[in-house]
Amino acid sequence: MKEIILNVEGMMCEGCENRIKNAVSSIDGVIDVSAKHDTGIVKVIARKNVTEEMVKEKIEDLGFSIND
Repeated sequence: MKEIILNVEGMMCEGCENRIKNAVSSIDGVIDVSAKHDTGIVKVIARKNVTEEMVKEKIEDLGFSIND
């Protein structure tokens, strides 16, 4: 397993957190997702087959930005 931590711009509320959690959870191999709008941090626990790019793409598809 691995942990992916991303700094996401544009999360304003719990609704944003839930949208991100639901989208990222749909990736095969994702075990757990936490998103905090007050810090902008998204943490993903996933199997090794899940890449950071896969997670970023799901989040960006929702209209959020990733700070590298």
